[in-house]
Amino acid sequence: MTQTENRTEPEGTTVAEPGEQQSDLELVEAAIEALTGVLPVALSPTQGLAAARRLAGGVLRQPTALTRRGVDLTAQLARIAVGTSSIEPDRKDARWKDPAWQENPVYRRLGQSYLAWNRAVHGVVEDLDLDEKSKLRAQFVLKLVTETVAPTNTLLGNPAALRRARETRGRSLVDGARHALHDVKKNGAMPSMVDSRPFVLGETIAATPGAVVWKNEIAELIQYTPTTGTVHERPMLVMPPQINKYYVLDLAPGRSMVEHLVSHGHQVFMLSWANPGSDTATDTAASWDYDSYARTALEASDVVREITGADDMNLLGVCAGGITAAGLLGHLATADDRRFHSVTFLVTLIDFEVPSQVGTFISKPVVAAARRRSRKEGVLSGRELARVFAWLRPNDLVWNYWVNNYLMGKNPPAFDVLAWNADAVDLPAALHADFMSMATDNSLTRPGEFRVLGTAVDLGRVTQDSYVVGAVTDHICPWRACYPVVDLMGGEVEFVLSSQGHIQALINPSGNPKGSYRTTDGDDPAAGTDDSAGKPTADEWFERAQLHEGSWWDHWVGWLEPRAGAKRRARKTLGSTAHPPVEDAPGSYVRATV
Repeated sequence: MTQTENRTEPEGTTVAEPGEQQSDLELVEAAIEALTGVLPVALSPTQGLAAARRLAGGVLRQPTALTRRGVDLTAQLARIAVGTSSIEPDRKDARWKDPAWQENPVYRRLGQSYLAWNRAVHGVVEDLDLDEKSKLRAQFVLKLVTETVAPTNTLLGNPAALRRARETRGRSLVDGARHALHDVKKNGAMPSMVDSRPFVLGETIAATPGAVVWKNEIAELIQYTPTTGTVHERPMLVMPPQINKYYVLDLAPGRSMVEHLVSHGHQVFMLSWANPGSDTATDTAASWDYDSYARTALEASDVVREITGADDMNLLGVCAGGITAAGLLGHLATADDRRFHSVTFLVTLIDFEVPSQVGTFISKPVVAAARRRSRKEGVLSGRELARVFAWLRPNDLVWNYWVNNYLMGKNPPAFDVLAWNADAVDLPAALHADFMSMATDNSLTRPGEFRVLGTAVDLGRVTQDSYVVGAVTDHICPWRACYPVVDLMGGEVEFVLSSQGHIQALINPSGNPKGSYRTTDGDDPAAGTDDSAGKPTADEWFERAQLHEGSWWDHWVGWLEPRAGAKRRARKTLGSTAHPPVEDAPGSYVRATV
């Protein structure tokens, strides 16, 4: 993990207790969404220049858009000058929370002028008749500029930073300079997002008791200790994303999905992927491809069956792990192998043609360049990937921490989710290439076009029941891109739409006061609104879905109950004679750093 050594403790700093709802969930969500996409590409310099050219061309062809916005801006600036403007920042925009932006006439006019100019600039793009991808790219380029020049990013333009400098007699500026020097030396000159010191693997995070019962060069298999007298006879195998460490699913006591499943009598087995860029990885780590991970999951499932004595098990795939699980199920369907009784997909992007922020920057030249670079270096750097995605959300993920760490001289927040986010993982070049090919060809949605372990995959032949979770504000795996599983899978599909974003949807314990979800319980999700139209679209499903308060975790446990088998007495020991415990959870692979 990224450590924040030699940092002063900010006044009033507290570490969130397990189960406590952190006050800045939007920030946490944005930070995680920036790193957990399965498409590690971004806008290249060539694309940036092309976007600028298209924007300029659009303005020249449609000058009325620029003229209209220019006139409106001039009028707005005049009202600001005389103090009659009513322009206000978004309520969620924390940059303008300091009272000086309302009470001080100079700062009030400065802030309003910036907001007026910013909205005018982006309004020009909205008014232009550009295709969707060109418009989104132009907005991205302009956002980099407009967010950078915000007055709050400067000492003189930030009244809160000036006040803190006076109150601390300049100590905050000294601390800020030290933080900046630390980040230049240790964090690639990017502002640190988190103080990870309070979060220790196996103690405060990834703390659910268990043991590693099997391993190969790609993964360790963790079996968790039962906490109930009886357990379901059908176990569950979890495939986390390869692009992150698994413990987002076992984050902290009270906020752990693993803990929740175990407390409901499920025998849980977790795959913990090796970090291919770590010192302990093998020389062949760069060659680990989609098939390598699918084959490892098959080997792990054999171990699960041997340890538990079960003929089959339930499968959980998360994000990129869900994409791997889908292909694996397609391979097994061809062989009529029913080792998996049901499957759950969490925030798993299946249809890459559905518009998304990351998908906006996908093009064959950029994908080819990304693949060449990762092959040359052997892995796609997790830290470099974090930097790329941070600039997709510059206000939340760059300038927010610039102000906090450097201008205010404070430590970054101590949040467990952000600590997980900073615990970077590299991606093997071969797996990266497979994901890129899948993205550009959208091959998983086309029967026979994607091959897994030598088998042409047709998800329509997968007849196991599926539970599919999308997240309503997920910009990495938009829920409408997760929804096509309803059409693609051959079995019964339960689609659930969680509140919040990509990762906050996963960390959604019972009792979450902000939690909610939508389902069509009692209704067939595959039944169309029109016989001639076939299955419903995502928007048609949304119109029929009912809103429920609380966490989808509880709904999921109810769905799993009849699919998890009868109850039996829990064994007191983990593993088996053939597969004895190797070490305590969370194991060794999760500790490897890049």
